[in-house]
Amino acid sequence: MASRAKKGLIAEWWWSVDRWFLAAFLILMVGGMVLSFAASPPVAERLGIDAFHFVKRHAVFLVPSIAVMLAVSLLSPHGIRRLAIFMLGGSLVVMVLALFFGMEVKGARRWMEFGPITVQPSEFMKPAFVIVCAWLFAERARRPEIPGNLLSLILLFTVAALLVAQPDFGQTVLTAGVWGGLFFMAGMPWLWIMVLGALGVFGIGGAYVALPHVASRIDRFVTGEGDTFQTDTAREAIMSGGWFGQGAGEGTVKRLLPDSHTDFAYAVIAEEFGIISCMALTAIFCFIVIRGLSVAFEQRDVFARLAISGLVMLFGMQSIINMAVNLQLMPAKGMTLPFISYGGSSMMAVAISAGCVLALTRKRADNSSQTDRLMERGVAFGGTAYGVR
Repeated sequence: MASRAKKGLIAEWWWSVDRWFLAAFLILMVGGMVLSFAASPPVAERLGIDAFHFVKRHAVFLVPSIAVMLAVSLLSPHGIRRLAIFMLGGSLVVMVLALFFGMEVKGARRWMEFGPITVQPSEFMKPAFVIVCAWLFAERARRPEIPGNLLSLILLFTVAALLVAQPDFGQTVLTAGVWGGLFFMAGMPWLWIMVLGALGVFGIGGAYVALPHVASRIDRFVTGEGDTFQTDTAREAIMSGGWFGQGAGEGTVKRLLPDSHTDFAYAVIAEEFGIISCMALTAIFCFIVIRGLSVAFEQRDVFARLAISGLVMLFGMQSIINMAVNLQLMPAKGMTLPFISYGGSSMMAVAISAGCVLALTRKRADNSSQTDRLMERGVAFGGTAYGVR
């Protein structure tokens, strides 16, 4: 155990990190590893490979993900901004390359192969996008002459265009939703709210008309007609589990789910461990979001406040979408459950997000922004924000 008397980096980190966040993230990561034993083997058996192929790969991804989360949590807010800028730039470049040279899966080009490694750059784009937009909004609040709002809007349109081109409408909605939440927290004028709300409605309507796969999913959700095999099977798995589940390894409906290890891991949890376990898992997700917003509200630095809020909103909205699809509360969308679903890119990207949250919520001697310090100095002198009457 690190001592308070020691001034080393690790000791300082241990006594300043938010241990509630750290415990919640580690519980989800370890829980996802355990639950992969239930969700992955049936898929591997259908593919004719080793039954524990995906379990082993999940473990391979888990170790570096924990290391990355802890390493990122050591960074300062300035380091987090720098990491986000480089990560956003790199992911956008790879997203463009994926449109031309990426591997095609079910008609979508979202992945790039780098030797034996397959990367989905949009997963890494999301946390970087949130942090960069938070920085732009914070700079706009600090220095009104900086067009932070406009720059973030241009960035949103750029990201949305690349996602739609893949196509990945679900990630587009998720990214735009988190951006809207950040903009609202940053003090969005009512005129902007009405204009952007109208654009959002128009965008969804346009996607329904112009993108056949979007229209097909919405129609299947509304009418219940067409290929609804996965969602129907997921609902059957959840219902068969009851309150306490069939027991570890005893689920039978899960064997029919093609994506039981990724998009429908939540249904497998319900079948084998029961609704009680699903409620406990949901409670952990809720705890992270609520605590994140609560801690963000206490931050004196505008950037930290917005970045923490945006990251936990991203975490929470992605979780809600995945669970809602499993429960047939919204149209099917291939989106992973953070730290639970199988997927190297998703796990690593969520680990980076978690590391950023841990870094930004660490207790520091002075975590206030320059503007806050100047205002406090002005108050102390009994004058204006700059100490001048």
